Order: sequence, then C-alpha cells, then structure tokens
Amino acid sequence: MSDQTGNPLDDPAADPFAIAAQAASDIARITGVERHDIALTLGSGWGAAADIIGETTANFPATEVTGFSAPALEGHVGTLRSILTPRGKRVLVIGARTHFYEGHGVRRVVHSVRTAAATGAKTMVLTNGAGGIKHTWKPGTPVLISDHINLTAATPLEGATFIDLTDLYSMRLRDLARSIDPSLDEGVYCQFTGPQYETPAEVQMAKAIGGHIVGMSTALEAIAARQAGMEILGLTLVTNMAAGIQTTPLSHEEVMEAGRLAGPVISSLLARVIGAL
Repeated sequence: MSDQTGNPLDDPAADPFAIAAQAASDIARITGVERHDIALTLGSGWGAAADIIGETTANFPATEVTGFSAPALEGHVGTLRSILTPRGKRVLVIGARTHFYEGHGVRRVVHSVRTAAATGAKTMVLTNGAGGIKHTWKPGTPVLISDHINLTAATPLEGATFIDLTDLYSMRLRDLARSIDPSLDEGVYCQFTGPQYETPAEVQMAKAIGGHIVGMSTALEAIAARQAGMEILGLTLVTNMAAGIQTTPLSHEEVMEAGRLAGPVISSLLARVIGAL
C-alpha cells in the first residue's frame, strides 16, 4: 500500500503487528514462498550483495506490500526480493528502508523488521553506511556492530514493554562473520536523528560516551527485531570519517562513491556471511 493511498501505520489506533502480519501475507502471495528464514536490510553501499547471495525467485516494489513506503534516499532500491541460497535457505532482502528523519513515525521505520519476523525469519541482518570515528578505519572499511547508543529519543516499543537488550547484536553471529573475515573490527553504533550530518562536537560527544560509528538508522530496527525474538547481526560500511575526524566537508555524494568503490568486496563478504547462516 503506497503513501499515495494512505498508510495504515499512520492510524494510531491500528495494531502494527497485525499490519505486519498482513504484509507478510502479501509477501507470501506475491512470492509464492510461505516462510523466509533470514531477513537482510540493505543500507547504503550494500545493494549489490543481493545479486550474489543466491537465486532470486521474486523481486517486486515494496509499495505492493501493506505498510511499506517508497524509499526517500538514493542508494536504496525500493524493492523486496526473495532469494534461495545454495544451502536451501530463504532470504527476504529489504531494499526499502524508512528512515527516522523522514518524519513518518517509528512504526513505519521498523515495519520492515516486524514484517520480516512475521514471514518467519529468525535472523535479522541490518546493514548501513555510516561515519567512522576510529582513525584506523578508512572509507570502504566494513565493521561489525557490537552494540548501539540510541540518540533519537524514540523507541519502537509501546506501553510497558520491557525488552532486554543485552547481547542485542549477537556475539555468535559476530564470531561467525569473523570466521569468514578475521580482519573485521567492531564498534558501537550511535544513531542520530538526521538528516543533517553530525557536528564535530556531536561526534566528540559520541566518542566520549563510547561510540565508534555515527549514522541515522539501524538502532530502532534492532530494538524491534529483538522484541520480535530475532537474532541480529549488524554491519556498517564506513563511508567517510565523521565530522571533525575528517577535515573536508561531508556529502551524500561521498557516501555513494565510497559504496560504489567498496561494493564488490563488501558484497562478497555479506554473501559469504549469509551463506553461512
């Protein structure tokens, strides 16, 4: 259901989990696949991975599915894809991410994750492109997310819903990823609201409170995935050094270029990780 015809998640009285269940039913009808095992959200720079994970058996606009929005950002393909891996696993690839800064509300930000859980997926792989704080990371470096700091002042949880976030980004899955690429470093991801890039002072604040990566996605989605009982792996592509660490002005064009240059390497890495799940 597209934005032009209204989104059911905009109704505060609606049940977001019932809408996710309807979306999962739509996906089953469109793909002919009753259940998926793994869900993968493709962030900036990671899109080419979908072509080498396995056999694509369905690829369609996300707006054909209840509650999904068209992507607002270049670098996000706006489609959902069902892929069959060589090991027989079904992967739901989400190329339509709704960002918090779009102003649609947290329910729509996490709808793709809740839908993935409703399709049966037990593993959620969240990828993004973001700014790095560690001087040893160069643009094009993939980094595992070990934890996050949610600086949005928002949550996908509603009411007295108490969810434990210990080991939110699964140590088991991080170890699996490092078994494929032992050079992978890890760090704490800080989600800011965006859409403006962080100021040098905000980056120094993030560093002071334990952050290593600054971006505008992922944390809210990870919370929703944990609520749904999924095991979560987070991967960041360092597309630039964060403001103040990098001396030149930041731009979205720079982010896109870093993704293009790193694409073959990170796509191969992600495909191998997915194949091992």
